[in-house]
Amino acid sequence: MRKYFLFFISIIICNTYDLAAQEAIQTVQPSIMVMPFTKEGQDIRTILEDDFNKRIAITKVKEAFDNRGFNTKDFVGTLKIALKERAIGSSNKTDLKTEVIRMSGADIYVQVEVFVQKSNSGNSVKLILQGYDSFTGQSLSNKIGESGKFYTDDIAKLSQKSAESCSEEFLNTLNSKFGEIVKNGRSVRMNISFDENSEYNMDSEIGSDGDLISDLMEDWLDENSYKNNFHLQGISESEMIIDDFRIPIKDKNGRNYRASKTARTLRNYIKTLGLSVKTDVEGSGKINIIIQ
Repeated sequence: MRKYFLFFISIIICNTYDLAAQEAIQTVQPSIMVMPFTKEGQDIRTILEDDFNKRIAITKVKEAFDNRGFNTKDFVGTLKIALKERAIGSSNKTDLKTEVIRMSGADIYVQVEVFVQKSNSGNSVKLILQGYDSFTGQSLSNKIGESGKFYTDDIAKLSQKSAESCSEEFLNTLNSKFGEIVKNGRSVRMNISFDENSEYNMDSEIGSDGDLISDLMEDWLDENSYKNNFHLQGISESEMIIDDFRIPIKDKNGRNYRASKTARTLRNYIKTLGLSVKTDVEGSGKINIIIQ
């Protein structure tokens, strides 16, 4: 009887653990940085300084997220740090927006586009919220909020109403999509190709077993993708295109796992095959591998 009891208790504990793990995935709340939407050519350094209404709207959106218990990052503070690093001679060649997103440490950045509309029938504020994964640029959630028309010049109140009209649905979608990333891994793109002067191609045999380079690359992808999850878009003699290669959110030490780590691991593997290789990681989450 005691054995049956212990077995029954172990099942309950296991089921409880599984449910807790699933709930953790479903309710995970990522860190978020709220920032202004910028058109091509606009200077992110001055866009808030030049428009008081945008500063108010950005603040109200951030407050709406804070009220939901999200960990939000300060855009203005991060921007100041990025500008200070540039002023003291940082050699970082990335654009300022990308630099701010990277330095914030936020899992997600949310761009806010603001439209203040004034008319004889009342004033209103419309907000367009766009949420992206900071590491891959993948779109996670998009919503439009509207305050409705009121006879008031209080832009802060109108911005708050606009933010409140869409923040709940926006954040629920954001949380759900990020939960899927936690569960299934981040999606990055990968292109494995050859230098134009290389004597090798995907059909070249490597090693004593006579494996083709394409075969070895597929084996590596299968063994190193998160939960063996990747999609091969196509292979030709000159390149292999992987449009969906999954990497984990965190490494074994709990630090953010970046695409550059995958690039380094693959580069080191290719070197063990006796091949020279170059790698390049684009900010949008694309890994380029070029075999020499």
